[in-house]
Amino acid sequence: MDFRGLYEEHVALVWRALFRLGVPQADLPDAVQEVFLVAHRKLPEFEGRSKLSTWLVGICCRVASDRRRLAYVRREVGDMDALLGCGDERPGPDQLMEQQERAQVLDEILALLRPEQREVFVMFELEELSGKEIAAIVGAPLKTVFSRLRLARTAFTTALAARRSDCYCVASRSVTVAAAVGKGQIP
Repeated sequence: MDFRGLYEEHVALVWRALFRLGVPQADLPDAVQEVFLVAHRKLPEFEGRSKLSTWLVGICCRVASDRRRLAYVRREVGDMDALLGCGDERPGPDQLMEQQERAQVLDEILALLRPEQREVFVMFELEELSGKEIAAIVGAPLKTVFSRLRLARTAFTTALAARRSDCYCVASRSVTVAAAVGKGQIP
């Protein structure tokens, strides 16, 4: 496969993987370019022992890790339209808003995970790589990969449950306040 074909076939995967691995929205174009620069340089050395997508996700993990280690962190709210507008059919405003809220919740919860757990969780649950492929990418034994995945799933589930509980409490208070206002108890 030539490099142009590699890029065109895998750019969306690389973009998603980097974003889910915690690369800030503003840094994504540079990080994607960095991944493909490494891929271009290393393509002749690719032996085909794994799928190209697995190899590229491994490069994504290293690029994301390097960016974390080198403190490329900016506190910006990014535009999710680039990630959500991949389909042929454009969603309606309410669907788009719901997708953005879900993506924001996912990203906030992923940000709470330890980097090595987030890495394994993203590759297994979102990019659907096998445990063996992940072990090869992160350079850890298979049992370590599954241990990290279990810890990440537990932390993710706990954070999601806490978030739902918080939303329920806020909604309950809003309904109570609205009812009190309606009865004239609160002016």
